[in-house]
Amino acid sequence: MIRVATLLALSAVASGAAGQWPEFRGPTGQGQSAERGLPVEWSESSNIIWKVPVAGSGWSSPVIADGRVWLTTAVEAPPGSRSVRGVSLRTVAFDERTGREIVNVEVFHVDHPGALNPKNSRASPTPIVDGDRVYVHFGADGTAALSAAGDIVWRARLLYESQHGSGGSPALYHDLLIVNCDGGSEAFVAALDTHTGKVRWKAPRRQPFDQAYSTPLVIRVDDRDEVISVGAFRATAYEPATGKEIWRVEYADGFSNVPRPVYAHGLVYIATGFNQPSLLAVRAKGTGDITKTEVAWTMRRAAPLTPSPLVVGDDLYLVNDGGIISCLDARTGEVRWQQRLGGSYSASPVYADGRIYFLSEDGVTTVVEPGATLRVVARNQLDGATLASIGIADRSIFIRTIDRLYRIGIVQ
Repeated sequence: MIRVATLLALSAVASGAAGQWPEFRGPTGQGQSAERGLPVEWSESSNIIWKVPVAGSGWSSPVIADGRVWLTTAVEAPPGSRSVRGVSLRTVAFDERTGREIVNVEVFHVDHPGALNPKNSRASPTPIVDGDRVYVHFGADGTAALSAAGDIVWRARLLYESQHGSGGSPALYHDLLIVNCDGGSEAFVAALDTHTGKVRWKAPRRQPFDQAYSTPLVIRVDDRDEVISVGAFRATAYEPATGKEIWRVEYADGFSNVPRPVYAHGLVYIATGFNQPSLLAVRAKGTGDITKTEVAWTMRRAAPLTPSPLVVGDDLYLVNDGGIISCLDARTGEVRWQQRLGGSYSASPVYADGRIYFLSEDGVTTVVEPGATLRVVARNQLDGATLASIGIADRSIFIRTIDRLYRIGIVQ
């Protein structure tokens, strides 16, 4: 059931500058927003502009553009159903102002879906909105482009096997949609033509390789563009237009990588993955194997397995899966402070309106002011599990729980 705030509150929210959150981790792909006037406190009964049910299951994060909020979801056939089987992989859009569902279309149907990690879903990668196109990715089950009205423009499938389901979202570079395809028996990075869905280039991973679930990041380094792709045992920078390797950095004990890298101060911050997670700060220059020459510093205690890093000014903020939050000097890696927030974390933190928002798996958003010490200004509880990351646009915070989507704003 839709819960809509007063028309006065909606008008106040809508009067702000039109915001966009077009991909995983926002306009820069690094968890930053220029939005102002965001709420600090909320609950199930306060500062909720609307909340609506989301059918099926999925942990793709909400993306917001041109008055619509987009998600993907997976709807499984009811137990005992004879006419329908398998799972329907769908794209859904909601009207940003009211929460009304305006698009709900099946993109792929999978008769015999594979196994999943218990924390994963069949709709975990986050869509990308670019103009009148919406690009959705379901890993090995398929990638597609849709119009803003929900019409399917093209479909494509990249052949590889994902052991625990898919997690990494695509990245956009001009007319290329770049995706990591990391399977146990084959691993590669591919760029699809955004007009046709055809593969424009494909870069095989170097062996050994293993599962990984990270999202590529396109950056500008001096006079060249690089797409940073984190995989098992190594991260690689490619020429985004051609797929040619520029540099790579290796780590002996790292697979099942999830966090998206971030880039600041000439450094790429890379989480090395499962077992013994570390965080590497790598100078984004050089060619070939730069493991011994361009790793500026390494953090080995309390590095995240799942949430992505966040840079605010000269500080690097991390929260690991067990709820330990760290603030480091982004240039040197010196730990400024480290404390336990409590709870478990999968969502990546975001920074907006002078504050950092950390969303736990239990629906608790801890709002923190960045600085020399940990200063918690609010803790806000919603009902239901929350593994998807926050979206921010139009003076509002968008949160997906296990069965609902919320628009949270200051309600007068």
